[in-house]
Parts: sequence; C-alpha cells; structure tokens
Amino acid sequence: MRTTILWSERARLDLLEIGDFIARDRPQAAATWVGKILDAAQRTALFPSSGRVVPEIDRSDIREVILDNYRIVYQLGETTIIILTVFESHRSIDETLTDLTDTP
Repeated sequence: MRTTILWSERARLDLLEIGDFIARDRPQAAATWVGKILDAAQRTALFPSSGRVVPEIDRSDIREVILDNYRIVYQLGETTIIILTVFESHRSIDETLTDLTDTP
C-alpha cells in the first residue's frame, strides 16, 4: 500500500520561513536546505514508524525525524502521513501543538 505525504498549512509556512531566513545570507544554501527537509519528509513514507515519538506529546501516532538542527513532526495515518510542523531543535513545541488536530 502506498503512503501519501500531506503538508499542513502550518508546515508549509514553516518551510517557507526557514527558506526565507536562510536566504537572507545564503540564497543557494536556502534551496539546498529546503530540498533536504522535503527529502527527509518524503522518506517517512518508506519507513513511517521510523521516527521517534515526540516526547512532549507522547502519542504513538505523532512522530518526528531529526535533520541536523530541524525537527520534522508528522502524524501517522493508515495511508497518509501529515507533516505537522518543521522547526529548529533548539526551540520547543509550543502549547498549540499539544492539540494536534491539524489537517492539510
């Protein structure tokens, strides 16, 4: 069965903000980083349960993969993976993510 990757609005905005921030000083690096994040998110379709359970949330369906200093948080569904948010690992998940009912 094929797994579909969907991006929540929040995750799409996160990705744009990351790219814009990096592009201020290094435009080419921004494209590279956004590509790496997209690739890491896409790999979750191959190994959906490989990400760790997000410790702050402690739900088996909410997982994350770490890519250098970024956390890519996603929700497992039967045939879909929803990318919920992407953020730098030195930040914490804010309280709005404790109610993860975000949809694409």
